[in-house]
Amino acid sequence: MVDDKNNQPLGGNEQPRFSGSGTFMRLPSTENIESLDVAFLGIPMDIGTSWRSGTRFGPKQIRAESNMLRPYNMWTKAAPFDSLNCADIGEIVLTLVISLLIHLI
Repeated sequence: MVDDKNNQPLGGNEQPRFSGSGTFMRLPSTENIESLDVAFLGIPMDIGTSWRSGTRFGPKQIRAESNMLRPYNMWTKAAPFDSLNCADIGEIVLTLVISLLIHLI
């Protein structure tokens, strides 16, 4: 049974999968995390790589690919969004963190 207070991903019948807000699994985005059970947060950075820069684009690509995920698993009958309130809370802005670290060095 679906609980109306939990956020649900948009289905392909409600809106085409190639359109929409671009959040993880097309969940709603929010800045208020008090009512959430699960919050998806992107951390775009290239700090941990050498010779393979571009990992900073990872969170956006993961969100883009997650548009095709379904809110339930047909094989296991698992439907996590029926019992968990989930939302995408955006990305961390690393420029402020990096500038603070540079001043500490």
